[in-house]
Amino acid sequence: MSDPASPDHDPMPLPPEPPDINACCGSGCDPCIFDTHDLAMADHRQALRAWQTRQALKDTPQAAPPTA
Repeated sequence: MSDPASPDHDPMPLPPEPPDINACCGSGCDPCIFDTHDLAMADHRQALRAWQTRQALKDTPQAAPPTA
């Protein structure tokens, strides 16, 4: 079992919860709860891409250092 405080602990980012369709008041708020969710999803996609890159780097074998 891995320690959550260890540097290898890198959980996949989870998407933000979508707002309830009935939570919108329909009065044209700026920002609307759906606009705020869209921004949070953009942040999530960016964090997910960074996580995927880190995972790919972890799975790539490291080249052995040259021997003298």
